[in-house]
Amino acid sequence: MSERESMPYDVVIVGAGPAGLSAAIRLKQLANETGSELAVCVLEKGSEVGAHILSGAVVDPKGLDELIPDWREQGCPLAATPVTENHHWVLTKNGKSSMPEFITPPYLHNKGTYTGSLGNLCRWLAGKAEELGVEIFPGFAAAEILYNDDGSVKGVATGDMGVARDGTHKGDYQPGLELHAKYTFFAEGARGHLTKQLIRQFELDANSQPQVYGIGIKELWDIDPENHVPGRVIHTQGWPLDDDTNGGSFLYHQADGQVALGFVVWLDYKNPYLSPFHELQRWKTHPEISKILKGGKRVSYGARAITDGGWQSVPKLVFPGGALVGCAAGFLNVPRIKGSHTAVKSGMMAAEAAFAAVQAGRTSDELTAYPEAYENSWIYKELRGVRNVVPLVKKFGATWGTAFAGIAMWCEHLGLRWPFTMKHKPDYSYMDHASSHKPIDYPKPDGVLTFDRLSSVFISNTNHEEDQPVHLTLKDPDVPIHVNLPLYAEPAQRYCPAGVYEVVGEGDDLRFQINAQNCVHCKTCDIKDPSQNINWVVPEGGGGPNYPNM
Repeated sequence: MSERESMPYDVVIVGAGPAGLSAAIRLKQLANETGSELAVCVLEKGSEVGAHILSGAVVDPKGLDELIPDWREQGCPLAATPVTENHHWVLTKNGKSSMPEFITPPYLHNKGTYTGSLGNLCRWLAGKAEELGVEIFPGFAAAEILYNDDGSVKGVATGDMGVARDGTHKGDYQPGLELHAKYTFFAEGARGHLTKQLIRQFELDANSQPQVYGIGIKELWDIDPENHVPGRVIHTQGWPLDDDTNGGSFLYHQADGQVALGFVVWLDYKNPYLSPFHELQRWKTHPEISKILKGGKRVSYGARAITDGGWQSVPKLVFPGGALVGCAAGFLNVPRIKGSHTAVKSGMMAAEAAFAAVQAGRTSDELTAYPEAYENSWIYKELRGVRNVVPLVKKFGATWGTAFAGIAMWCEHLGLRWPFTMKHKPDYSYMDHASSHKPIDYPKPDGVLTFDRLSSVFISNTNHEEDQPVHLTLKDPDVPIHVNLPLYAEPAQRYCPAGVYEVVGEGDDLRFQINAQNCVHCKTCDIKDPSQNINWVVPEGGGGPNYPNM
């Protein structure tokens, strides 16, 4: 077996999203301010920075204002489209009613926010990081956590390249690279595969509620200029989901005549026949949505799990030798549908704690200053104020739950803190047996307004080296056919937005087929599988979607 080379750094960051890049920038800002030498590197599993970044996005600039106060003047692409209108619609099958803005707390009004591509924002942040001396390695997937003899985190190793599906080494085989650090930040986003291991290894969730998730599915459209209003933001709830299935949609008018639209389904849904992808397609046929898209053309597609657990699901943030930042820690504010601003701030706080530790000659211990800073930050206050929103909607349904959640938000906003915090259950535990539901007859796609999954994956520019080990691993290969199929009609066929999973064959000759090359790295299967039999691990670096400006 080939020896792996190693490279030493002060701080290694896994993931070039807003949290990881903000941490890198803040570290180098502090080093430059004090005339210190600090070696920082960022690993990114996508083929380039931004390739795996997917969000709406409407961004609160609060974090960016702290990180780079003059970002608007420095050519940041996000500055192109400030939000000018904010609408919230409640849909029925053919109609809508608008929710008056005055009945919602001010922080839901999107004043002072911007809409644009989070991927392009990350590309811009990466440029700023490199200007400061950060080393960024796209196309290198962190595949393994490395530990010191005392059990503290030593760093990470990238995955081997050139391994065939059967595990043998191909002619272009290259062993992974070890990156050793005094502190390692994990900024993998929602349901990161290394983050999962760390939470289990260090029992980081011992004093928090289970994390819960939604699946967000997004399309980017070029639309008729007559239908385009730059800065207009629309959110909807209601149709096509029933009152027992939670979620909603977004439609953002962004730069260059484009709209970013998408549909989010909370993964606590019960009906195994539900397909989040097809709910998005059905939603687009609503008269109020289809008229915006009339004459337009879909140009990109993608999907990603999002963290919905909020304040009570944030785990312990630090462990010997490292920290969790951004959505890896679950800092998304669900009612605001925003997590980029909290990601930026969390990366900054972790960076400040690590810089002080390195300056003091410390290494591989717990960065206790980071959780202390979090508990005194605006992130903590913001998440605590909305902590009961998701559980209330889950408990009382979309209609009454939304009303109760609104009351809860107003109370907390006015300083009337509720004396309790509601709990969560894991998403997979909600799935009913198929015998309790009827299959859903989704309309066939027309190829103009609505589409199938395979043509959608095509425009996500997803690509994997086919001759490599399957990165969607099964703990027990018999479970899909012998457990999930009879009990749940094997829901992986429907919850996956990329057509990765199929049951093929006839009669007694059925098998579970995994089309791993289609995977858009959304992580839904890892979360929603009712038997918890699927474990998502990283494929070769550079594989997966290649989102242009999502």
